[in-house]
Amino acid sequence: MSLLTYLLVIGSVKTLSFSPRIRYSTSLYSSPDIVSNRAAYGIDRELQPGYKEDGDINPEENLQGYLPTPEPIPAKSKLDGSVMVSGYVRSKERTDQLVFDFLNAEESAFSFKKIIALVPDVKFAKKRLLSRSARYTGLLDKLDFLECELPTVEQLKGVQNWLVHLDAESEDLSTLNEIAEIASKSSDLVNLSVLLSNANELDVSAYTKAIKSFEEISSLQYTIVAVGRIEDHNEGSRPYKILDFGTEDSVIPADAVCSRDESMRLITESLALGNTARKALVVTECATDDVAAKLVKGLRQAGYSRSQEIDHMVMKGVKAYNEAIEEYKKKKFDKENPNPEEMRRIQEERDAQAKLDWEKTEKEFEEREKKEIEDHAKTWAKREYFRRSMGGNMGMTEEEFIKSVWERAMFEGDLKYRMMRGGNTDERKELAEFIKKQEVKKEAALKKAKAKLEESLGSDVFTKNQDDDTGKDDDSDD
Repeated sequence: MSLLTYLLVIGSVKTLSFSPRIRYSTSLYSSPDIVSNRAAYGIDRELQPGYKEDGDINPEENLQGYLPTPEPIPAKSKLDGSVMVSGYVRSKERTDQLVFDFLNAEESAFSFKKIIALVPDVKFAKKRLLSRSARYTGLLDKLDFLECELPTVEQLKGVQNWLVHLDAESEDLSTLNEIAEIASKSSDLVNLSVLLSNANELDVSAYTKAIKSFEEISSLQYTIVAVGRIEDHNEGSRPYKILDFGTEDSVIPADAVCSRDESMRLITESLALGNTARKALVVTECATDDVAAKLVKGLRQAGYSRSQEIDHMVMKGVKAYNEAIEEYKKKKFDKENPNPEEMRRIQEERDAQAKLDWEKTEKEFEEREKKEIEDHAKTWAKREYFRRSMGGNMGMTEEEFIKSVWERAMFEGDLKYRMMRGGNTDERKELAEFIKKQEVKKEAALKKAKAKLEESLGSDVFTKNQDDDTGKDDDSDD
C-alpha cells in the first residue's frame, strides 16, 4: 500500500470516527429501520411503509396496528440563514457541542449558513468547541460568537431563528420576560425555542402569565419546553411523556430528571417542528411500565424517526392512545350487547336499501331486455325490407318501412329474445294470435274513425251520401 493510499484510508477512518452521530441509546426502544430526519420532514426520499392492519384493532394488544404509517411531518418556515444560540457553553465540565451538532446535522431540517453562539466568555467557548468533529462537519466554518447573555434588538437584525436555554434554578422569571420583550421588537425573528431546565415545581400561574406575552407576538412561531433537573444520561435511553404547560398534572415533580442530551434534542426539534409552533410544553421522564413508555417503544419499533416520534407525542400522545382504547372497548361492548331499538333501526335501513337495490336491478334488467328486443326487431325489419325491395319498388324508405311494421317487428324481436334464452315458444301459434289481434285492433280503429267522421259531418249527411253512392251503383249496374 502506498503512503498516499494509507493517508487517505486513515483520514476516512478519522472522519467516520469523529462525525457527530446522534448519541441515541437504542436499548429496548430501537428500530432497525428508523428514517432520517430529512426523510421525516419530506426531504430527500420517501418514507418506508409502516405496518397497518385492516379491520377493528385493539390498541392495547396491537399497538403497531394502531399507529399510522410514518409520513412526512410539517416543518416551520425560515429554517435557514442565521440561528442564534444562547444559554450554552458556560461550564468547564462539558462542551455543549451536541446542540450545535443538531443544528448543523446534514440529516436535519435545518439549512443554516451561520450559527451564532452567545456566550459569557468567547475565548473559553472557542476552546470548548474547537474539536475534530466540529472541523470535519463544517461546524467551525459556520460558528460565530458574541460575548453577552442576551442579544440586543440590533444584534438580532437579520437573524430569523433563536434557540434559548434558561436554567430555572439560577435565572428568574424576569429573564423570560426580557426574551419576550426583545422578540417583540425584532422585525426579522420568526422562530424562537426556549428550554426551561431544572423547572421542578415551577409557579405555573406566574410562568403562564409570562408565556402569554409571547402569544401577543402574532408573527412569532415560539415553542417553550420545560423539563426537570438535568442529568447526564444518553438521549432516548428513557421513555417520556409530553403535556401542555399549565394543564392538569403538568407540574414537574421535585424529583423529576431529564437527560441533558435529550433536552438538546427536544429544544432543537421544537425549533423545527411545525406542530409545536405557539405551544408551551412540559416533558417528563416516566417509568417503563407507564402507558407513555409503551407508546414511545411502539413508535420506535414502527420506524418513526425522533422528529416523527416527538411530533406524534405532541399532537396525539397518551391522550389519543387512551381515547382509541376506550373507543375500541365501546365498539366491542356495543357489538356484544346490541340495543334492540338500534338493531331494529339498522335492519330497517338495510331492508330499505335492499329494496332500492332490487328495484334498481329490476329496472336495469328491464332496460337491457327492452334494448335487446328492439335490436332484434330492427334486424328483422331491415331484413324484411331488403326481401320485399328485391321484388320491386317499395315506394318508401327503409326508415318509413320500419316504422310501418314496427309492431310486427317487436313481436318478432320478442319471440327471438325468448327463443335465445330457452323459453317455451310456438312460432306459428303465436304469429296467428298476433295477426288475429292486429285485425281486431284494425277493425276497432276503423270503427273509431268512422264514429269520429260521423260526429264531425253529421249523421244525416253521412247517410245521404251513402244512399247516393248506393243509387249510383244501382244505375250503373242497370
